[in-house]
Amino acid sequence: MGIICPAVREEPSLHPLRSATPRRYLMCPPEHFGVTYTINPWMDPAKPVDVALAVAQWEDLRDRYRSLGHTVEELVPRHGLPDMVFAANGATVVDGRVLGARFAHREREAEAAVHLEWFRAHGFPSVREPVHINEGEGDFAVTASYLLAGRGFRASPLSHGEAQEFFGRPVLGLDLVDPRYYHLDTALAVLDDTTDEIMYYPPAFSPGSREVLRRLFPDALTAGDEDAAAFGLNGVSDGLHVLLPQAATGLFEPLRDRGFEPVGIDLSELLKGGGSVKCCTQELR
Repeated sequence: MGIICPAVREEPSLHPLRSATPRRYLMCPPEHFGVTYTINPWMDPAKPVDVALAVAQWEDLRDRYRSLGHTVEELVPRHGLPDMVFAANGATVVDGRVLGARFAHREREAEAAVHLEWFRAHGFPSVREPVHINEGEGDFAVTASYLLAGRGFRASPLSHGEAQEFFGRPVLGLDLVDPRYYHLDTALAVLDDTTDEIMYYPPAFSPGSREVLRRLFPDALTAGDEDAAAFGLNGVSDGLHVLLPQAATGLFEPLRDRGFEPVGIDLSELLKGGGSVKCCTQELR
C-alpha cells in the first residue's frame, strides 16, 4: 500500500495579485536644464550640469514608460525655463479636469502658462487657472479615497480648499517639516491608486501628520533615511511596476515582498535640480 501524503495547504498571499494599468503621462525634455539659481537645498549653481547626460537619462525614463505600454506626451521645452523638465509641477489632472499651477518662486512662474496652453490645445474640457499657490503633483497625490496635499514650503493651505471644490474629492492636508523634502512627492509615493497603498518617509512630516498617515494607511511602506535621501519616494507606479531611483536600494526588496516590480532608474543629473522620476512625470488621468 502506498504512502498517502497529506495535502499541502498553501498560505494565502499577504498582498493581492498586482496588475499594471496603462497610463498617459506628460513629460518635458531637459534640453534647457541647468542649475542657475537655488530654490531648494539640492540646488547648487557651483556644481556643473551635463545637459547631454541629463537628456540621455530622461530619454531612458521616457522609453521605459513606453516599453511598459504607457503613453508619453511631450511638452516642448522653453529656453530660460530650466526647471520645465519637472513636468509634474505644472498641473494636477483628475478625471480629465485640469487644475493648473501657480508657482511659489518667480523663477518658475512662466511655466504655469505653458502648461495651461498645452492642455487647452489638447482638448481638455475643464482647465482652471488657480487662485492660490500650488505646484501641481509636486504637492498633490491622488489615491483611491483622497487627494493628499502637502504644505509647508511651497503650496498654500488655501490651495487645498480650491482643489477640493474643483475636483470634488476629499483633500487631506499634510505638513512637511524638512526643507530637503519640500514637495510631497519627495516624501510620499502612491503605489496603488485603487487600494490607497502608499510609501512615505515619516521624518519629512510633522508629528500630527505622521499620526494621520499611520491611522489612515496602517500598512504603508515606510522608507529609511538613506533611501529618502536618494529620492526613493519620488517614484511612479502603474499598479505593478514602480519606477524609482536606482540608488534607493533599500526599497527594492520590500516592494517585491508586496508583489510590486521595482524598476531602477538613473536620474542622477536631474537630482542636481532637486527632482527625479516623479518630478519628471505628470499623469494625465
